[in-house]
Amino acid sequence: MFCYNCGCHLSEKDFCTGCGADVSLYKRIMHVSNMYYNEGLEKAHVRDLSGALVSLRQSLKFNKNNIEARNLLGLVYFEMGEVVAALSEWVISKNLSPDKNIADDYIGKVQSNASRLESVNQTIKKFNQALVYCMQDSKDLAMIQLKKVLSLNPKFVQAHQLLSLLYMDKEDWERAERELKKCIDIDRNNIQTLRYMKEVERMLMPDEAVRQPARRRKEEAVRYQSDNEMIIQPLSVKEPKRSGIATLLNIAIGIAIGFGAVYFLAVPSAQSEIRNQMQQDIIKISNESDGKTVRIQELEGNIAELNNRITGLNQEIEGFAGENGILKMMENLQNTAAAYLESGDEQAAADGLELISQNVVVEEMSEGFQSLYRGLFGSIGPNLSATYYTEGSDKYKTGDFAEAVELFNRAIYYDGGNVEALYSLGRTYEKMEDAENAIAAYDRLLEQFPDSQRARTAKRYRDALATGQ
Repeated sequence: MFCYNCGCHLSEKDFCTGCGADVSLYKRIMHVSNMYYNEGLEKAHVRDLSGALVSLRQSLKFNKNNIEARNLLGLVYFEMGEVVAALSEWVISKNLSPDKNIADDYIGKVQSNASRLESVNQTIKKFNQALVYCMQDSKDLAMIQLKKVLSLNPKFVQAHQLLSLLYMDKEDWERAERELKKCIDIDRNNIQTLRYMKEVERMLMPDEAVRQPARRRKEEAVRYQSDNEMIIQPLSVKEPKRSGIATLLNIAIGIAIGFGAVYFLAVPSAQSEIRNQMQQDIIKISNESDGKTVRIQELEGNIAELNNRITGLNQEIEGFAGENGILKMMENLQNTAAAYLESGDEQAAADGLELISQNVVVEEMSEGFQSLYRGLFGSIGPNLSATYYTEGSDKYKTGDFAEAVELFNRAIYYDGGNVEALYSLGRTYEKMEDAENAIAAYDRLLEQFPDSQRARTAKRYRDALATGQ
């Protein structure tokens, strides 16, 4: 056993001596996988192929790289006539372990024979066609197809089972029994086969009892069946001679007793049987109704879940390809950049960038998108910032402080390093007697540009506002 982390050979310790990884749980998992493999191997030896399938699948659940288990699973499938499933397992095994893998030999033996491959292909097609005929209620055609399948692949257990089921449907119990015995010869403990066999044996038992010839033993008595009673009559006993009147009287008495027995025994028993059957029918209908109700609720839940998923997917599609989706914004960014490179119109480029920033979070977009956006923003930002600062200064001088605030903010947005715009913003808020925003603007200036000439003046104004002087 080798370490899953470094590939080093593991010792009896619970850790890898090569890399120090804890391998105690890994060893237990490998042990369980090997245990199921050994169990499957033992079942395969006694032709319990269905049980071997279960054990080998469990082995692969614990260790999908268990090549021996996977190869044996392919052999079991092949022995049951399921060649495609067997090839699938061997191909997976070969991909997992290309070197010195016996699966190569198995695949080669199947693929080297072109007629065998064609036979496998025809077997699958004819079996599927038989299933279609069964669903179309063309049972005779299905039986013909299945017989052709079994002539090509006599070990195909599922074909034997389906053919036996069709024989059972026609009440040809003997032929059904022969097909099921062939299944048992291939796979001794197949649950489906045993279930069918039990039903066939149950239906054959009365017929076999009738077919057995009555044997008279050389004894001193004769045994014969009368209705549900066994009559034993000694040979040495002779019936006494009776007169005609006595015979008629006995017959009348017997008829009266028979009517009495029917009335007091048979009628109540029949009524009880009818009541029991009705009760069973009611229970069966109730169970079927409950099952259908649960199934309907389950399907309604699935429909609701699928509708929610469809709604979510539609929203995601809208987010990508909608009017304001990511794809549309990427196209707008490319068009804005192309228009700017062609015309040099900074204001048009700024309007395009603002529209994009309103519909997407730039930081969440791809690196290429962010790089183009920031490159374009950096190209137009300083000039636009200077323009907005000049316009804001003009509004400040004319006393239009509200418009000046908006223009100074836009100047700062396009160039965070415009210290004059930030200083003028604080002075404008001060003129508007908005001490809180003015202090905030001065604090921002002092934080970002502590060594600038405007910082000293801003600090003086800021302290004055803070003290109320």
